[in-house]
Amino acid sequence: MAKKVVSKPLNEFLHYISVQKNYSFHTVSAYRRDLQQFISFTGNDIKDVDLDLLRKYLFFLKEKHYSPGSIARKIAAIKSFFNFLSRRGYLKKNPSLLLHAPKLPERLPSFLTYEEVEKILLAANGKDESGLRDRAIMELLYSSGLRVGELVSLKISDINIPEGTIRVKGKGNKERIVPVGSYALNVLFEYLSMRKDSRCPYVFLNKKKGALTARSVERIIKKYAKLACITKKITPHTFRHSFATHLLDRGADLRTVQELLGHSDISTTQIYTHVTVQRLREFYQKYHPRFDIVIEKSGNA
Repeated sequence: MAKKVVSKPLNEFLHYISVQKNYSFHTVSAYRRDLQQFISFTGNDIKDVDLDLLRKYLFFLKEKHYSPGSIARKIAAIKSFFNFLSRRGYLKKNPSLLLHAPKLPERLPSFLTYEEVEKILLAANGKDESGLRDRAIMELLYSSGLRVGELVSLKISDINIPEGTIRVKGKGNKERIVPVGSYALNVLFEYLSMRKDSRCPYVFLNKKKGALTARSVERIIKKYAKLACITKKITPHTFRHSFATHLLDRGADLRTVQELLGHSDISTTQIYTHVTVQRLREFYQKYHPRFDIVIEKSGNA
């Protein structure tokens, strides 16, 4: 019953975030699931929802042992939905304004060391089409810091080999030009030269000559991580984190890394400075000969 009552505003909201806000397909799907779950829980006309009911739903999520990250996403979906309903005149008051999601612990991004990057890239040493494709995928992820969604949607027309750049369509359909390192460029050229089917516009193809999926890229990376005997959890995003961390380690400024990653807000990029400072601190603690000396303060200082 509840779904029927709110189907029109819910569909309008999903259309709004998809078309006007340019949210990705995965984000829209997650918001749809989260809001349908919330609507099913309330069993009310959306106009009857108040702060007390929202807090009961938050308690329900905690009782069901959802992770803080999942709860935060669900609350974000609800707040965004109610903001939309208020602007469109479906609601006179927005009951979600005082609803707060649980505070998430700050998690530093996981990254590979230089040696680990070298190992995993050397493990992809096949000279056939699929071997070159796999090597090109990982070289490009590390060389340019692409998101996996940006990688799989990359088209041949986006590559400028003479200039050593690629045109990337990021979040919100924002385009940016990203430089590509010589190692990645060479193996990419080798792979494209060997590709047997040139009709598909996308760069990275599966066995059926269709565009490779993000899930397939993740499987490829896990395969070579295993071959390289790397036991830490690795995803395509790990290469992006490694790209940013290694640039900052070698003196790149934060604004440049922000542009390369396609972050709209520099605060998103700043988390990598925490990573590099933490590494410096660990290095200092390990190697400085007088680190373990405790300085005693006296009243005569």
